[in-house]
Amino acid sequence: MIIRPRRLRASPAMRRLVAETRVHPSQLILPMFVREGLSEPLPISSMPGVVQHCLDSMRRAIAEAAALGVGGVMLFGVPEHRDALGSGATDPEGILNLATRAAVAEAGDALVVQTDLCLDEFTDHGHCGVLDARGRVDNDASLERYRDMGVAQAEAGSQLLGLSGMMDGQVAAVRNALDSAGFTETPLLGYAAKYASAFYGPFREAVQSTLQGDRRTYQLDPANRREGAREVLIDVAEGADVVMVKPAMSYLDVLADASASSPVPVWAYQVSGEYAMIEAAAANGWIDRERAVLESVTSIVRAGADAVLTYYASELARSIRSTV
Repeated sequence: MIIRPRRLRASPAMRRLVAETRVHPSQLILPMFVREGLSEPLPISSMPGVVQHCLDSMRRAIAEAAALGVGGVMLFGVPEHRDALGSGATDPEGILNLATRAAVAEAGDALVVQTDLCLDEFTDHGHCGVLDARGRVDNDASLERYRDMGVAQAEAGSQLLGLSGMMDGQVAAVRNALDSAGFTETPLLGYAAKYASAFYGPFREAVQSTLQGDRRTYQLDPANRREGAREVLIDVAEGADVVMVKPAMSYLDVLADASASSPVPVWAYQVSGEYAMIEAAAANGWIDRERAVLESVTSIVRAGADAVLTYYASELARSIRSTV
């Protein structure tokens, strides 16, 4: 035999030398839940190791992430009071905007403070937009709320707005509102291919979701691959600076398509259910937890993600730094 591929697998040093995909801490973004009224962090039962933060614990977690070289944090607000319009989302003193100002002050230029621009955490019905008289999500009325929310987040200092609501035209609407308000330099992350997935379950606990019904009229059907590619192109055309595929591991084909077609960076979100599955299997002794964490994120990067939102961001960054 002349061709022996195993030659390049013979030792750890050789395998590191020829690795085709590498994960760097700067590619990792840590999602964080900040809950109004807390004086100390509160564990999330379905996501072992993840908490709802108070402002002080959020600051500590951001300082740790920055020291580890993590690329960014994505903030989600959990308010005490909700209403049909999600009024807390645009209140300058609402929990997400308060947390944003505190996070930016803590992080400085060490990482990118990002904010979730969606109404689901702030509405009493739990949908990502406002409802019409028949109880359906009103796309265009929701865009008006997104416009106001985008300006409020930019005023609070958010360095990147994550448009996760999946309303038609959301990128163009928020871009127009920001530009009109003078925030022409604030970038937009379009959750372009966000699927109506079963893997969001633990997230609902994390944000204390009040969802009534489901989101299948605006999030994508898991059966559809071409539709995901179409949504990516639409968001790019509307002015998205980055596009997102969510979830990640069950949609690596969609992610690869997006990476091949998009002229802007493509990110992916390793969602709460993906995290919870790894934790549950590891707790039962069925998998090697540390290897599974690295393998899962590596597979997402290998499929084409330029950055990954993952609850393992700080842990994985620490592990990567310790092996360098």
